[in-house]
Amino acid sequence: MAGSDGGNETPAWGVVGKVTCAAWIRRSGGGANRLLVVYGRAGTASSPPILDLFAFDARACTLASEPLLRVAMGEDEDDAPRAIAVHPDGDEFVCATAKGCRLFKLVSEDFSINLIAMDSPPLQSVGPQRCLAFSTDGAKFATGGEDGHLRIFHWPSLRLLLDEPKAHKSFRDMDISLDSLFLVSTSTDGSARIWKIDEGAPLVNLTRSADEKIECCCFSRNGKKPFLFCTLVKGNDILTMVLDITNWKRIGYKRLLRKPISTISVSLDGKYLALGSRDGDCCVVDVQSMQVSHLIKKVHLGSPISSIEFCPIERIVLSTSHQWGAEITKLDVPADWRVWQIWLLLLSFFLASAVAFYTFFKHTTLL
Repeated sequence: MAGSDGGNETPAWGVVGKVTCAAWIRRSGGGANRLLVVYGRAGTASSPPILDLFAFDARACTLASEPLLRVAMGEDEDDAPRAIAVHPDGDEFVCATAKGCRLFKLVSEDFSINLIAMDSPPLQSVGPQRCLAFSTDGAKFATGGEDGHLRIFHWPSLRLLLDEPKAHKSFRDMDISLDSLFLVSTSTDGSARIWKIDEGAPLVNLTRSADEKIECCCFSRNGKKPFLFCTLVKGNDILTMVLDITNWKRIGYKRLLRKPISTISVSLDGKYLALGSRDGDCCVVDVQSMQVSHLIKKVHLGSPISSIEFCPIERIVLSTSHQWGAEITKLDVPADWRVWQIWLLLLSFFLASAVAFYTFFKHTTLL
């Protein structure tokens, strides 16, 4: 057990390292700590590699000034966090390092939060990973290694559902479909494959011509008409490609961010797609119209964006780069109607109708 925002004092650290990876944590229930952000930080001469857990104020779009807790990951560079995947229930997350993956569990006790490192030999022994992904239902967890090894585990038993040592030359990107049936993975050589998770086998290789490279990938999150989004490099063109997941055929292309793309992500409600470039720009696209709704220039000042993740409850994105760490950006896109706003609007219409009805009959003479 390590750290809390209550009785335990945060150890005295030196100058902490830059953020190497980050993720949102949405916890069930209310309270001030419902929405959290976890930062993975590199080590420095005066501080080991660490994890920081912060409370997030969605209204002010800011992190708390001090972490709720801070946990040392180890003593050497290979212990530095490289990627973080949070379970959908918000009570645990997996952190990848050069040595393998480590599992952490969040436990609330009274008014404090504790972080417990869990023993998980199947994860700790996988070696360096490029990609981590939980399924939407939380029942599956996948890792894609630098060595091209794909593993899909049942969660939380960690029973292997698929174990393919030669899935790719080396992983580039990976995602699991909304219904948890399919996994898409891309390789550093430009190829892409679809896997049928329950059958534990490859389903199809996505077609491409000799001059095409498929790089980033993610499934849509709109359950009504699911798609697969991929970024495609074709000569000097940088395209965003949409595929129909019923037959894995291409529906169309769009030039959205006219520069090399380093990462993509979809909001949890499926309405927006984010693309991060290799020179630090980011754009957010309305999925229904496939038009850019928000363009953020140089959010990472010329450094490739390594990850983008939408906030679970607000139109905010969390992005990271190896040079500049993490940035939180509030998006200039239309906000969703909340339930109380809809009821307030209906009540306003009712009151306006009642006033109009009263006024009409007050000034009308009945014969």
